[in-house]
Amino acid sequence: MTQRKFLVIADDSPEFQAALRFACRRARSTGGHVALLRVIEPAVFEHWSGVREEIERQARQEAEAVLQKMAEFVIAETGHPPEFIIKHADNTRAALRQVVADDPDIKILVLAAAVGGRGPGPLVASIAKEGVRWGARKLPVTVVPGDLTDEEIEDLA
Repeated sequence: MTQRKFLVIADDSPEFQAALRFACRRARSTGGHVALLRVIEPAVFEHWSGVREEIERQARQEAEAVLQKMAEFVIAETGHPPEFIIKHADNTRAALRQVVADDPDIKILVLAAAVGGRGPGPLVASIAKEGVRWGARKLPVTVVPGDLTDEEIEDLA
């Protein structure tokens, strides 16, 4: 039996925590797992390849450290460690397309909408405008209000 994975984009947005908490609660209540995607965009330093490689190595180390911190929360919430996915890509949408195409166990993408009148956030707006194209796969997207409280998430998830 395959494990249902809830994919969350581990970015630095303030609403990320709401998406992560929601995904953890859904995973716990459905026997699924959480997968965290951290996207590393290319270094814009093209002059010397050695410098670019060092910048990319440092970016990967930072991504791993960020994911390790998040793992403690996921384990506490679900009882299982999350899957870490670190992708080098030009942008988050490109990374998402690749990850979703490569892993059929990913069943739901969980995003959180931005709060405070800034619009829903660039990824949510992009998906709403352009639709979701994952190649041949169809994948539901759950958009969670970024300002949900723990109690509201517990009630909904």
